[in-house]
Order: sequence, then structure tokens, then C-alpha cells
Amino acid sequence: MSYPLGALDSGLSVEVMFAQILGAVQKSQAEIAELRHECADLRQANTSLERQIREGLQNGSVGYTNGRVQGTSGFATPVPGSPQLRAKSPFLSPQHMPPVVQFPPALHVPSPSPLGDNALTPFPCSYRDIPGFYVVIPAGGAGTRLWPLSREGHPKFLLDLTLKGRSLIQATWDRLLPLSSPSRTTVVAGPGHVKSIRDQLPDLHHDNLFCEPGPKESMAAIGLAAAVLQKRDPAAIIGSFAADHMISGDDAFLSAVAEAVEVAKKDYLVTIGIAPSHPSTGFGYIRLGDKLGMKEAPNARLVSSFKEKPDARTAAAYIGTGNYRWNAGMFVTKASVLLNLLNDYKPDLCAGLLKIAEAWDDEIQRQAVFERVWPGLEKIPIDNAVAEPAAAEGKVAVVPATFGWDDVGDFSSLAELLPAEANQPRVLGDGNLVVTEQVAGGIVVPGSGRLIACLGVDDLVIVDMPDTLLVTTRARSQEVKRLVKKCRDVGWKTLL
Repeated sequence: MSYPLGALDSGLSVEVMFAQILGAVQKSQAEIAELRHECADLRQANTSLERQIREGLQNGSVGYTNGRVQGTSGFATPVPGSPQLRAKSPFLSPQHMPPVVQFPPALHVPSPSPLGDNALTPFPCSYRDIPGFYVVIPAGGAGTRLWPLSREGHPKFLLDLTLKGRSLIQATWDRLLPLSSPSRTTVVAGPGHVKSIRDQLPDLHHDNLFCEPGPKESMAAIGLAAAVLQKRDPAAIIGSFAADHMISGDDAFLSAVAEAVEVAKKDYLVTIGIAPSHPSTGFGYIRLGDKLGMKEAPNARLVSSFKEKPDARTAAAYIGTGNYRWNAGMFVTKASVLLNLLNDYKPDLCAGLLKIAEAWDDEIQRQAVFERVWPGLEKIPIDNAVAEPAAAEGKVAVVPATFGWDDVGDFSSLAELLPAEANQPRVLGDGNLVVTEQVAGGIVVPGSGRLIACLGVDDLVIVDMPDTLLVTTRARSQEVKRLVKKCRDVGWKTLL
């Protein structure tokens, strides 16, 4: 082995020389990482600036103050859109809202649980369009645990819950677009939400908004999309991602989806497992099985089993083993594989969806088949209908991932996504309308425009809308759904 002459002449030992080289390499890597981070920030800033300029040009309201583009403010944004325009948050009174403050990302990125030999391998992903990959976004539910902010007519996926100027469904659209395109992105929604979705996603193709006549849980919605997309493209690989989830770490998310697509090509039903940050009792769990040993997908494993929402002690035991992941309800698979599994486990449901798909291109015939078939379809989640029985037969795989994820299931989880001063409640809306003294924690939504004053109360949830006031505690925010049912039972349906 030969060494640099200068190094030997100067009396440096081989160990010292290698240490210097290693230090230089590490310094270079750190500088490169910093440059990449700066470039990403610049790209994001440029994109934001371009959106603001386009918005201002279309509304004739762009001006410049101190070198910054000044357009419409806050929740008074005139027309929601995607991806060019910003959305507004319904129910938060525009006339009382200050200009939107651009907070840094407030999502909590979970610290992965002990992984042992389950450490992840970097998956090479260029984040470019994946040929033959179709995105399906089921947009259903009323988000009753976020009532009265979320309503049946305007559920949480249409709301901007982090004051970033984009609703949850728009953020989902933006996040997935690098892997797909508008022509291969489908939304499945109920008739009451079609207009709002079209307003918020103007780039969504008319033929890619599938309207289901009534709610039938996730299996019917995803199965309908699979049946129609298979008819359009027999080799279609579909990925189903809920419209109302929040994700931080888009690079890690896109990488996990791209890896799941590689596994789906081998005829697996693939889910994405989220590294748990705490022993949650509000999520289902996935038990990791054996590694698949796929060169194209180094992190992929079989799913040993799906677990329902556990109690606190069981959840803590899951976390301790390092072999469990949160079940986020994300599924990637060939449309044909999903329909074959559905035919194996729920043949009547599969047959009904195929009948609807056959009539899909003729709108009159489609409506007639819908009226005849849809009411009789079984109402069941995709986990119970297909994923759980298929996992027992070794047909389900999981790609473990470490991006931050939350289903924003209640006001307690929403509070974690919002910025706050120390020992102060989180505020969704105009902070000038909230005055507190000796108050810690909690979340306040000043949606009515009137002042909310709090003294000596901790961890409260106060949602003050023009027509309704909700007061509870963060500890009981999961029970708001029960309160909504009681309001319905006693005759307050118009406020739900």
C-alpha cells in the first residue's frame, strides 16, 4: 500500500492521516447537508412566493410592502384552490381574523420506538412520477370528535387546521402529486362534499371524483375506486391515503410509498407502519413479521397480525418490544389483487362493486345500478374485510416508516399541532380574542369573533362558534362524539 509522500515525510502516522481525511469527509458531508437544506428552504419559499403572486394577479390585490408580497389576509382568502391558490378555513369569522402568521411546522416528529434489528435501510427514491401508480383519496366521515369546528356538511378534511393556508385534503393532494399526477389521482366522496372538493381541488379531473351515494365505510369506497381503475388500466397499482391525516417529513413519506409500490408489484397487499412515539390507545397496531428479503424493498416485512386499539398497559407492552407499528390505514396494492382478495373474503360486496364499475362510463346506467346495488352493500372497513384475513394467510406486507403522522382525531391531538407560548393554551384563530390569566395547556378556537377570557383553568377545550359553544377538557376530547350523538337525539340536528 502506498501513502501520500507529503504525509510520510512530515512524520504523520497512518492513523493520524486517516483521522484527518475522515474529518474532512465528515465536514464536507455536513456542508452538503446544510446546502441541501438551504436549497429545500429556497424552493419552498419560491413556491410560496409564486402562489402569492398568482393569487394576487387573479384577484387584483397584490402589492409590496417592505419587499414582501402583500395579498389577501388570513381566512379571508377569496377562492380556495389547489395547488395554485390557498384555501380558507370555514367557520372562523373572516372579518375578525388578522393576517395569517406563518408559523414554523408544528408537527411532532415521533422518536422511533426501540427497533433492535428492525432499523431501516435508506430507500432510494427520486420522488418522480411512478408509472402505473394511481392515488385514491377516500374523503368521508364528519370528524365528529372535532365538532362544532367540523360539521357533517363541512368535515375536517376541508378545514385548514394548522393556519398554513391549505386544508387537510389539499395538503394530501400536494403531498402525493410528486408520485402521481392529476390524471391518476382519484377522490371518493359523498354527494354533500362534491362541490367543496371541486372548489378546493380545481386541478382534479372531473372523471376522477367518484361520488358514492351514501357512506359505506372504507372497503366500499376503496373497492369502488379499485374496480373502476382496473377497468381503465388492468395493471393499475393503487395507493389509498385518507384525506384528513397530517404528515411531517414528506421525503420519508414519499420514500415509504415508493417502496410500498415495489412490494405491491409482487402481488402483496401493502400497508405502511408508523413508528409509534408513545403508547397510544387511540390507534390500531401492526405486528411486524419476517423480513421479505426483497432487494427492491429492503425494509419490507410480512404483517404478522393487526391489533385493535389496545388499553394503556397493552400499548406500552407493544412499544417495549419494538415489533409494533401504528396502523395509519394506508394501503398500496394492485387493483386486481385487492379485488381478488375481496372476492375471497366478501364475494357479495365484490360482485356489487364490479357491477357498478361495469356501468361506470354511462352516467344514466351508472345511476340506475347505484340505486339498485349500493344500499345492499356491506358496511365494513378495509381492515376487517380484507387486511386482517389476508394477513393470516401471509398475503399482507408492511413498509415500516419514521415520518410524523397524526389522524387529528380530536382536539387534544389538534392542540399538539399548533404553536403556543409556554404555559398558554393553543389558539386556532385570532390570538387577540383570547385573554388568559394563570391558564396552562388546552386549546381555544375563537370562531365567533367575541372575546374569550379564561382565569385559573388548565387543559380546557373551548370551541366558540357563531352558533355553538363547546367546553370540555383535553382528557375527555375523545368523548365529543358521544356529545354529538346526544345533541342529535335531543333535536339539534341542524347544528351537526
